Amino acid sequence: MKKLFLPKVQKSFQTEIPLPSSKSESNRALIINALAKGKDNLSNLAEARDTQTMMRLLASDDAIADVIDAGTTMRFLTAFFSVTGQQKTMTGTPRMCERPIGILVDALRSLGADIEYLNKEGYPPLQLNGFNFSGNKNLSIRGDVSSQYISAILMIAPLLPEGLILTITGDLGSKPYIEMTIQQMKSFGITVTPDWENMTITVPAQQYEVIPYAIESDWSGASYWFSMVALSEFEDAELELLGLKENSLQGDSVITDIMSHLGVKSEYTGRGFKLTKIPAEASLAWDFTNCPDLAQTVCVVAAAKNIPLTLTGVESLKVKETDRIYALQTELAKIGGSLVEIEKNHKYLLTASGEAIKADTAIHTYDDHRMAMAFAPLALVSDITIEEPDVVVKSYPSFWKHIAKIVDIEA
Repeated sequence: MKKLFLPKVQKSFQTEIPLPSSKSESNRALIINALAKGKDNLSNLAEARDTQTMMRLLASDDAIADVIDAGTTMRFLTAFFSVTGQQKTMTGTPRMCERPIGILVDALRSLGADIEYLNKEGYPPLQLNGFNFSGNKNLSIRGDVSSQYISAILMIAPLLPEGLILTITGDLGSKPYIEMTIQQMKSFGITVTPDWENMTITVPAQQYEVIPYAIESDWSGASYWFSMVALSEFEDAELELLGLKENSLQGDSVITDIMSHLGVKSEYTGRGFKLTKIPAEASLAWDFTNCPDLAQTVCVVAAAKNIPLTLTGVESLKVKETDRIYALQTELAKIGGSLVEIEKNHKYLLTASGEAIKADTAIHTYDDHRMAMAFAPLALVSDITIEEPDVVVKSYPSFWKHIAKIVDIEA
């Protein structure tokens, strides 16, 4: 097993971090641009393995599309290859083939896609056998499982002969990601009309335009640097995160608000955001429905600062790269944290003992990039070891190189 030892940071820091580009924006832009038949008009695409996998598979004529562990890539490409009539076998890692996709497949089938399950019903691998439009321009889809299903359908909707009227049923999770998809579609010339009161989105049949499009830096990746400032013992600790926009399409930009309660002030500089320390509040309650990827980051900070945290809206964490609820419960216990479900509707309470973290603590990462990056900032308060640190390549390959600006490691 590969391990990375992070010694406790012994001095303050004032530096800037050139954040990676947004994986979420990049993956949507790649699908939309492929539907527009654009070439070489996208800039600042993410270095994340998920995005590089998307680029590779879009350019490939192979009959098998192996997405590895990239859930977004699996869902978006299943819709893209279906509507463009391509015959493909969609597969991935064993964990990827345990992640459900039945809701998306059912939706695509109702529109005219010919899709077979090659193993277990409702899960990859899949066989795509082409597309014959069913004449159905009205589609209903659940909103409480994965916003990626909705985004995948929306992006292909303009290519349907009669367009699409999409009705979202039940509670809608991760709404900012759907709004991101809609805004990017509009940037490429598409008319999209969301009616959030009636939970419908109307997309007429039309053609995407090819435009120059630059990707913003990644707010999910930015969250770990908020943690570094929050956990620093030095009052003059300061970071500037480069490439972030003041008015972002990314839902995870809400980290500025969350971390203002946990001891971090953020100010837009024109180049990005400057982070400085402020007093933290005594407790925090937050609904992560629209920003589930931030839950691990916030849990670690709250536990390390001994701030009681009430979490709701974390249902989707169980079907991510790993069962993130279980992973958090197990690893937070190593630093004195307790994450307990206090109501059957997925409401959790995080408390911490306030005891010092043992210097020999090793964090297991469960093949999950966000587990590694969420726990790494503990180096601000104690020696810490991260197991299998290379998992960060999924979204932030240069993470350890950037960490070395603050933590005394070779990366």
